[in-house]
Amino acid sequence: MNDYKIHLQKKGYAETTIENYIKQAQLFIKWCNRNHTTAIEIDYKDCLKYIKYLQRKGTTKKTVNHRLGRVKVYLNYLVEENYKSENPIESTNIKGVKRIVNYNLLEADELEDLYYSYETENIKDQYHKLTAKRDRIIVGLMVYQGLCTTNLKALEIEHIKVYKGKIYVPGHKKMNARELELKPWQVIELLEYIKEIREEIKQRRNIESERLLIPNNARLSNTITNIIKKLKKTNHKVENINQIRASVITNWLGQYNLRKVQYLAGHRYISSTERYLQDDLENLHEIVNNFHPIS
Repeated sequence: MNDYKIHLQKKGYAETTIENYIKQAQLFIKWCNRNHTTAIEIDYKDCLKYIKYLQRKGTTKKTVNHRLGRVKVYLNYLVEENYKSENPIESTNIKGVKRIVNYNLLEADELEDLYYSYETENIKDQYHKLTAKRDRIIVGLMVYQGLCTTNLKALEIEHIKVYKGKIYVPGHKKMNARELELKPWQVIELLEYIKEIREEIKQRRNIESERLLIPNNARLSNTITNIIKKLKKTNHKVENINQIRASVITNWLGQYNLRKVQYLAGHRYISSTERYLQDDLENLHEIVNNFHPIS
């Protein structure tokens, strides 16, 4: 828990708040152990069992929501530290109705505006101009391919199929591999990035790596945090990379069938994709009955 405490301190939480968040995380971990899972491995359906466990304790919906919120913060921490691919209850709240709602989603044109509005030219410092162009590459992969932090960290040069206009996204324990189409303008910018910008960043940082995005790992998490701060200035609705991914997946569901969206999102299970359905009431009713018994 010490690393988690440091993480919360960096986020600016007060000490009393940190103590409460750590306590709730520890209780959650104990519940996971009793139910033959871990905080890293737990999936959506097991999270629902945890919610039912909280409800059975006789606490109010408000209290359950508060405790669930603290668990979400811990799960988001695991995502940021690359232990999990996504937070299975990022958009789950107890509202007295049996449904999941992804709040504050961005429309396709709002997502695209984040990309085109990202400043890369009017920057005096040459190194900052280089990193801004790298960051715009990251924004593109977020808003067009719906990549999460874990995906971005795993990308290597060989995964960019520039002349095919595609990107290969490696799989891992919680997410399937997939090959996704790149937009034509992404291909052009990736070519420039790989041949020129990335090489100069490597030289300036004295880094040797096959990773696409330099620097990587912990530093990349900080980079993404800074990118989100800038995107918020473009559109105040922006919250985090998970919200952007949820927006992309939800928009895909308006264009493609469920199985194709499952592939595009890298979801192992169709139920993970179904959680993003917004308007299909018949499917929503089925999901509610099978997977979301919250009242």
